[in-house]
Amino acid sequence: MKSMLNADNAAKASRSPQTPEKTLKYLAITMLVVSFLGFVDATYLTINRFLGANLPCTLTHACDTVTRSEYSTILGIPVVVMGIAYYLTIFFGAYFYLEYRSRTYFRITAALTVFGLIFSAWFVYVQLGILNAICQYCMLSAGTSTGLFILGLLVIKISSPSRLSNVNAQE
Repeated sequence: MKSMLNADNAAKASRSPQTPEKTLKYLAITMLVVSFLGFVDATYLTINRFLGANLPCTLTHACDTVTRSEYSTILGIPVVVMGIAYYLTIFFGAYFYLEYRSRTYFRITAALTVFGLIFSAWFVYVQLGILNAICQYCMLSAGTSTGLFILGLLVIKISSPSRLSNVNAQE
């Protein structure tokens, strides 16, 4: 009888929802992957910009129109360089969470993703509403920024002090 109870308890434990720590770990790993993809995209665009090379734009055929427009710099700084800094910030924020388990630092990193979303929304508007040209690499960046924002919202929700105190009270 005792062995049946232990087996039943083990089965219940395996079906129980993931702990916030485990979920945050998976979110951090996903943020690492997505931010690395954004970093590679922004780095590729930066290299092509400084080399003056034409971008192979196989899907939309207007990449150079977008990346060489007056909207491609802010205060003389190429937007793609800012993108590299943004993606590296998110990448290292997620990495530091995995390394040191600092929820506060991870929540700050998650909150920073709102800037990526705002900038991406603006640049999508510029492409569609002003330039009437779409850059596939820029849209990839908008997708990664949006994905990071959604992940950031999940991090903030899961790591909120009230949620964590509820989980600790149930344990």
